[in-house]
Amino acid sequence: MKPQLEVVVRKPDSKESKTPLLFVHGMWHAAWCWEENFLPYFAQNNRASYAVSLRGHGKSEGRNRLRWTSLAEYATDIAATVDQIGRPPVLIGHSMGGMVIQKYLENHQAPAAVLLASISPKGVLPATLRVARHRPIAFLKINLTMSLYPVIETPEHCKAFLFSDSIDRAQLMEYYGRMQDESYRAYIDMLFLNLSRPKRVKTPMLVLGAANDAAISLKENLATAQAYGVKAEIFPDIAHNMMLEAGWRTIADRILSWLEEKEL
Repeated sequence: MKPQLEVVVRKPDSKESKTPLLFVHGMWHAAWCWEENFLPYFAQNNRASYAVSLRGHGKSEGRNRLRWTSLAEYATDIAATVDQIGRPPVLIGHSMGGMVIQKYLENHQAPAAVLLASISPKGVLPATLRVARHRPIAFLKINLTMSLYPVIETPEHCKAFLFSDSIDRAQLMEYYGRMQDESYRAYIDMLFLNLSRPKRVKTPMLVLGAANDAAISLKENLATAQAYGVKAEIFPDIAHNMMLEAGWRTIADRILSWLEEKEL
């Protein structure tokens, strides 16, 4: 039985909107991460904008079995949300959401896709090794408890992994308070069990990365772009949570201009 999914919607004032957008969050997040900046901004720019909370996240059903939720199940959630929208949307995914979109596109078509600080087709091994090297206790906790939460278990760790040093403390605490655990099974899928297969994807791609990203390295962004035959665009002075950073509008405007170039 498919879970009920939380889908946050922002519609433009114009009835004749352009190609709709579907936003997919990454690890520890839910649809809320798109609500503050991206959803209203893209709606103001004549785009019907949707953000889904993958099963087990936010207000979606499935929290009781989150630990064992697979990457394939997350991709099914995208398919269900696309059906709900009723018109093929451009897919925009952040971090793990980018990997989920890659998996979805192996078997589905979309007008276009945008990957923000996305996990690369080669998976999360590089990030895993960085955590193991710099935070061995957290790495041990992850594998003993089969929980990904130790990566962001304190506001300081959350900030170091996801945000710029300059983030306002009150804002950080607000975001941190919304964070949650992530599927251990999906993590294993992204480590080696179910990596993406770029050769099966025909959808036009825009790959955007952040220069100050502690979670996804420049090398990983370049590898993602190379896998899809495009050039990665890296934004300076931006950390991993690109849609919540102070410079988010620069990223949003680049997405809008690219969509205009594609006549979408």
